[in-house]
Amino acid sequence: MATNPSKPSQRLLALDILRGITIAGMIMVNNPGSWGHIYAPLEHAAWNGLTPTDLVFPFFMFIMGVSTYFSLRRYNFKLSAAAALKILRRSVVIFLIGWAIGWFGITLRGIINSDMSLWDAATNVGHLRFLGVMPRLAICYGVGSLMALLLHSRVKRIAWAIGLILVTYTIILLCGNGYEFSTSNIISVVDHKVLGADHMYADTIDGVTLKFDPEGLLSTLPAIAHMLIGFICGSWIISLKDNRDRINRLFILGTILTFVGLLLSYGLPINKKIWSPTFVLTTCGLASSFLGLLIWIIDIKGKKRWCRFFEVFGINPLFLYCLGAVLSILIGTISVPWELAESGFTSLKGYIYNGILMPACADDATLASLAFALLFVIVNWLVGLILYKKKIYIKI
Repeated sequence: MATNPSKPSQRLLALDILRGITIAGMIMVNNPGSWGHIYAPLEHAAWNGLTPTDLVFPFFMFIMGVSTYFSLRRYNFKLSAAAALKILRRSVVIFLIGWAIGWFGITLRGIINSDMSLWDAATNVGHLRFLGVMPRLAICYGVGSLMALLLHSRVKRIAWAIGLILVTYTIILLCGNGYEFSTSNIISVVDHKVLGADHMYADTIDGVTLKFDPEGLLSTLPAIAHMLIGFICGSWIISLKDNRDRINRLFILGTILTFVGLLLSYGLPINKKIWSPTFVLTTCGLASSFLGLLIWIIDIKGKKRWCRFFEVFGINPLFLYCLGAVLSILIGTISVPWELAESGFTSLKGYIYNGILMPACADDATLASLAFALLFVIVNWLVGLILYKKKIYIKI
């Protein structure tokens, strides 16, 4: 992690804004006031299907691919010791940050909720989740970057690699009950064998609870292809100097991928939790089209005043995402006195939601839950704004 006192030159503002919209969306949907009271568009699809919330993570994966093309230019897209070392170092750091956040949550809850000693709480890692959002980003960045360099950044070669990954994964899903939420699902089987049930995410669908990790090992394969699609779009953005040509290319690709994904979904459902091939195609298509739209609005029409809020998130994305995760753990664990609670105490989050926002929202639990999520986004934005004004850019 490092800070840079000066803003990087020649940044693509539209990409920063798309990144910022995505990070703000990720923070918002991850932090409702109550998980039992959420507006439908802000919930993930239970299994098959697609909601607006299901777009935020794949959009960020796409953006990471675009940004990776920009960053690998300095190595002339050749696999050298310096390039490999940088990729490996960044991948390990991102991965370990993900583990550190999970460990912090386990430790804090052990101390506050279970009256454990600091040592016992800190070493209570028997249920530490091995995978998650940050580890998936780390793996996809590392493997995708190395693949791109090995293929010499040739668009046709990368496109063939993407196709091979998605076709292979489709076969694995069809032959291994991949579209079934059960213990016989090949994704679940592999994760149980390699990771162990104690280190996996527990999910509940239609009243059935299983250890099923939405960022599992096998489902990381199509996520790598996802990142590489963004990498190809990054190559177009650099090679095409005219913004209208960029928009045309992005819209054409976006339209093709979206329609192909939707058509194939009749036989291969769109499913985020297994990162199905149709999920890759559809969300990459939508991300490509949205990026083209933002370039048209921001860079061609010059409409920039509205996007300052999202630019704050876009220039320090991973730092603010991690900050949001840490703050969420803190306010969800720290107890404060509250006479209305049976124990006389509630979490800081519970007090804000039940004691302040519920009365302010006329006891509308869903509206209060949304208000909490928006308030949480604003708190993180204020931290990002300080960094933005001081021109501090934290690189992970």
